[in-house]
Amino acid sequence: MNQEMKIGMALIGSFLLLTVGLFRIFSDELKDVPLIVAYILTISGLVGAITNGWKWKQRGD
Repeated sequence: MNQEMKIGMALIGSFLLLTVGLFRIFSDELKDVPLIVAYILTISGLVGAITNGWKWKQRGD
């Protein structure tokens, strides 16, 4: 697996974490997930998306 594929998969995973965290925060459908876990997922997804997006942008240079 090349570097582009790894970065792409990590970027997708980060967006999924961010999406699940935000979905729990803004809706009441996932009551089994504590709110602190939703905040952790949102923060880690946001940091991962920013970092992997920066790496994705830098890969062409």
